[in-house]
Amino acid sequence: MPSYKSPGVYVEEVEAGSRPIEGVGTAVAAFVGLAARGPYNRPVLVTNWSQYTRTFGDFVDGAYLAHSVYGYFLNGGGTCYVVRIGEPAHESGDAAPARSGKSRGKQAPSLPAGPRVALGGFQVAAAEGSGEGLSVEVADAGGEGAAEEAFTLLVKRDGEVEESFDVSAKRSQRTYVVSVVRDKSRLVVVDEPSGTAAVARPDNQTLALPPAESGPAALPAAITPAEYVGDASDRTGFAGLEAVDEVTMLAVPDLMSAYEQGALDAEGVKAVQLAMIAHCELMGNRVAIIDPPPALSPQEVKDWRMTGAGYDSKYAALYYPWVKVADPSTGRARFVPPSGAMAGVWARNDDTRGVHKAPANEVVRGAVELAVQLTKGENDLLNPIGVNCIRAFPGRGIRVWGARTLSSDDAWRYLNVRRLFNYLEESILLGTQWVVFEPNDDALWARIRRTISAFLVNEWRKGALFGLTPDEAFYVKCDRETNPAQGIDAGEVVCEVGIAPVKPAEFVIFRLAQFSGGTSLVNE
Repeated sequence: MPSYKSPGVYVEEVEAGSRPIEGVGTAVAAFVGLAARGPYNRPVLVTNWSQYTRTFGDFVDGAYLAHSVYGYFLNGGGTCYVVRIGEPAHESGDAAPARSGKSRGKQAPSLPAGPRVALGGFQVAAAEGSGEGLSVEVADAGGEGAAEEAFTLLVKRDGEVEESFDVSAKRSQRTYVVSVVRDKSRLVVVDEPSGTAAVARPDNQTLALPPAESGPAALPAAITPAEYVGDASDRTGFAGLEAVDEVTMLAVPDLMSAYEQGALDAEGVKAVQLAMIAHCELMGNRVAIIDPPPALSPQEVKDWRMTGAGYDSKYAALYYPWVKVADPSTGRARFVPPSGAMAGVWARNDDTRGVHKAPANEVVRGAVELAVQLTKGENDLLNPIGVNCIRAFPGRGIRVWGARTLSSDDAWRYLNVRRLFNYLEESILLGTQWVVFEPNDDALWARIRRTISAFLVNEWRKGALFGLTPDEAFYVKCDRETNPAQGIDAGEVVCEVGIAPVKPAEFVIFRLAQFSGGTSLVNE
């Protein structure tokens, strides 16, 4: 409290009312797969198709990542993360370039690279798969009393610094530029100068690097489920996405390319999909979009769903069948897994209607044909077991015709209910961080109730909650009953929130009755 010691007029700012809770984003996808080029095992933010092609290249035969990302943006997706996997083994037998601080002691071989550019007495080039728009800048070394041969090497893309190394031009130094770049850089290669004579420090300058030519992305012959799953501590595979909180959808389309080419068997596919589901359950704010194996009939996909992949999770959704799309690079059409397009449909639905609306009865943009033309009877076979069907309707196009999770719990049967709770939980979590370390008393409990109630009233007005009034739609309880003395002594604040979500009208039933003409039933 301020102290007043002389007469006068004082102005103070005080908080009034509840603190607003801002809704989090609900439509950020993450894709894991094979690409023509680009950085390996690092989540890269991509906001449009042009940005994807600049970083990861175009469509690749035998891989589905590019088609899935293209379908995502075509169907209304706005932001996604892309993780490129399948880093090739090097002919020398040495380990791949260091992926984290744990591996810095290993020497990684130089990668094939593009045309060399002279950097003083050294030669520098863009590494294979590093993409376009790279440049290197030589700047003065940081700190006082830097050695004459020391300098800072900055690697930039379109003017933005992506890598920075404090190096030396002297071979005997542990920070020798060739060794440091070889061990740590994913983007550039620096070659040893010819001869044995000492090389002077390069002058301060900026050089543009021509992109390295990349051949088609080859599927590694020894790919394993671990390549897809990765490691959270090393930020590899989709496990590395634990560090990216805003992701709400996870798709691994190139799991199917590995299956088609024999790099993974059915058990390997199941292991990766189980890991996807476990990742989403662990994070609690995202849903896995599962692809079925290719070329399955309706009966085969039912058998696969019930026996081969008996998943039971409220954090996963399965779509069938595969869709045929045009390849803009060749003009040919090919069948691709549906997960990329479905992620785009989810994003479009969230933008136009809201996350509470089931992402179904929506047109699949870019789809020209389906691998299987499902009948109503086949749809009746698959819908009860959580297989969301994609169907073609005369005059209405190809549409998503299912909105279920893979959960056996009826409370979490519908996909929009799961995603709505993800949205509400994450929004409340981030919007109430101010509560931590506040005095745990009745005043705090009242502020918590007001804050959460104001947020839920707005969601009710948007149509996300069921009920004619806010009292029917939700309740917020934070008082002496939920916070007894023992809990207060333990430093706990407990707030119970009950929510009545809206559920989709999955079965629309009109009961028609025949009655005699001229008889009015209005007042009966």
